[in-house]
Amino acid sequence: MAKYVMLIHGGAVNTDPTTIPPEKEEALKQGLEAALNAGWEILNRGGTALDAVEAAVMAMEDNELFNAGRGGMFNINGDVETEASIMDGLTLKGGAVSGLKLVKNPVALARLVMQKCKHSFLTADGAHEFALAQGLTLQDPSYFKTDQQRDEWMEILQEAEVDHPGKHDTVGAVALDQHGNLACATSTGGIEGKLRGRVGDSCIYGGGGYANNEVCAASCTGDGEIIMLASCAHEVYALRKYKKLSIQKAARGAVDVYADKLQGDRGIIALDPEGNIAIESNTNVFRRAYRVEEEEPFIDIWMDKE
Repeated sequence: MAKYVMLIHGGAVNTDPTTIPPEKEEALKQGLEAALNAGWEILNRGGTALDAVEAAVMAMEDNELFNAGRGGMFNINGDVETEASIMDGLTLKGGAVSGLKLVKNPVALARLVMQKCKHSFLTADGAHEFALAQGLTLQDPSYFKTDQQRDEWMEILQEAEVDHPGKHDTVGAVALDQHGNLACATSTGGIEGKLRGRVGDSCIYGGGGYANNEVCAASCTGDGEIIMLASCAHEVYALRKYKKLSIQKAARGAVDVYADKLQGDRGIIALDPEGNIAIESNTNVFRRAYRVEEEEPFIDIWMDKE
């Protein structure tokens, strides 16, 4: 039996500590714990890494504290547009979706695209039509418009200079199952106040996520524009495969790559085929959790407490 590991994140950002009071920190940790358990329980009973990352990400999509699914940020028009991707390290197959306004769990639709569609990426109306054809749960747009996100959107419209701890969060998961397979999944509601139709890194293979059984699985979060341009998830892969770096050094290298030209927040979680864990960011907040086999889980918010 191979070592099995569940590793998740709920977004990385630089923010004033006062924006995350103790009661919110505790609620975020509870959300991370629930998502971690959703994936870990699948791995613990011999399930697949692909099922585990989907389950973990779905749990965060259902939790309005995270910027994905129900908690997605409002765009400049006051709508929530979500996106997600998933990738199987065994087959190198993937599914990605973007421009969603009605899909409760974008990562589940991404999984269906991977398994049931001749294409690997669907967007907007076409993605909604495919979701309906597959019998996926759709929601009225009001489901995604939480009071917290609405308040932050109003501050943007009023051009208030307010620091929000979730302004461009993403959720993601990577897993190694007992069969030795890796997988990754990433999902987001994007950056707050984005233009309608903006696409971020979470649905971009090699940008927000990448998985290959031979090398690693990685999921990214932060400023989507720079993560796409730096191909951060694939950079972890490349540094491990071609420079033979450890997973920790490869993830650190991906956080730092072109940092002088592409400035902004970056956070990366990654696993290698041996189950070694990497958690790297250039932020003071990185919501993350992991559990290795039946060891005690690790859950934290602040990067200086690990």
